[in-house]
Amino acid sequence: MTLARERAVPSAPAALSVTSRDLPNAITVDLEEWFHVCGVESLGPSQWDDLPSRVESTTDWLLDVLDACGHRATFFVVGWVADRHPRLIERVVQAGHEIGSHGHRHQRVYELRPEGFAADLAESVMALARAGVARVEAFRAPEWSINDRSLWALDVLAKLRFRLDASMAPLKMVGSVAYPRDPHVRSTSNGPITEVPPLVCDRFGQVMPLGWGWGLRMSSPRRVLGIIDQRNRLGRPAVLTIHPWEIDPDPPRVRMPLGLHFAHYFRLDGFRDRLRAILGGARFGPISALDPLPGGH
Repeated sequence: MTLARERAVPSAPAALSVTSRDLPNAITVDLEEWFHVCGVESLGPSQWDDLPSRVESTTDWLLDVLDACGHRATFFVVGWVADRHPRLIERVVQAGHEIGSHGHRHQRVYELRPEGFAADLAESVMALARAGVARVEAFRAPEWSINDRSLWALDVLAKLRFRLDASMAPLKMVGSVAYPRDPHVRSTSNGPITEVPPLVCDRFGQVMPLGWGWGLRMSSPRRVLGIIDQRNRLGRPAVLTIHPWEIDPDPPRVRMPLGLHFAHYFRLDGFRDRLRAILGGARFGPISALDPLPGGH
């Protein structure tokens, strides 16, 4: 594999080279509860223990579908969930899936200081260790919150021996359209770290989040698989992200700001069937399969 290393975002980043023997795509799961929504006061951490949990049944459904399709995924787990559902994490590991950190309290990184971010990371790793996960080397920030406001977080991750981050979305609303769309290596003061962005596409003159959230839910399986095939033919991988609450047949409904309400509830109906079609139509594996650094998979 060939890959460009960068200190700043390049205007034309080098793509990760993929051969026919390599796994070209990754499927990731942000393993969180339906109420892990940043910025909604009624769903704050002080309320979590009193809200009904839905994460086990929905994650078990995902495990069954992934197994039926023969895929192995990366589950980015909220530490709070690992502490309360350790047997669920054990089932994920026993099914052969990879575990990464999604933070402990599902906080936006740019709202933390470096020391607070490091403490939250350490707490999440300890929670995963209590659930039987020996090593955690991959991280995804809640709401793609490593961006120009928090690039210092990459230094913290590298210092804590994380080797892969999947938090920088090439999308204006949460990141920047200037960010590379392909896996690449970024330099930090504590050594290199691999950055693996989610799948986006250009449509109607805008960049859309095709590989996650409402963008994935609004798109037909045929369109999603077509874009994945186009990228693979160019030797580029696609990274998809799903949440257990997105395949909940009867999710709890709460009041949220308009934008969050749209992102959380738009076109959930029928998503199980559409997701099953997508997973059955391409090859997927864990995100570490895209790590080009020495010692990576």
